[in-house]
Amino acid sequence: MRLRYETGVATLVQFIVTILLTFITSLISIISGCTGGLDAQCVSNALVSLVLIFLIIFALGFLLVLGYAAQERRSSRLAKLLIAAEFLAAFAYIYDAKQTPSALERITNLVSCLLAIWVIVLAWRLARAKGGRVVKIRSRQRPARSR
Repeated sequence: MRLRYETGVATLVQFIVTILLTFITSLISIISGCTGGLDAQCVSNALVSLVLIFLIIFALGFLLVLGYAAQERRSSRLAKLLIAAEFLAAFAYIYDAKQTPSALERITNLVSCLLAIWVIVLAWRLARAKGGRVVKIRSRQRPARSR
């Protein structure tokens, strides 16, 4: 299946993959922070990670709703709003990837950034269609020679 303008499906994939990666990296962070014992720093790290997961779920949920609305309505305005929101998300992923010392977090941020760029491309196609159908432009084919 080739996605041409299905921003709803793309944002759903982005939601699932990014939440899964965020959950895994947060769990690893909590476990590595709590190896010395259950102290105040371990508990505060766990709470901060939990709050961060909820904020990411909320933000990606907003992108998911926006992606489905843009796809269902074939709205150029909603697609442009989705593009702007995804640019913000991609910038946040790149910034976080540059700041973290962990290789795993860098990889997860880069994967999340690539997913955001993918959604941007699909939303751009939808915005460019201005409510019409998104079709692949085919080159003219030569008529077959008869022998």
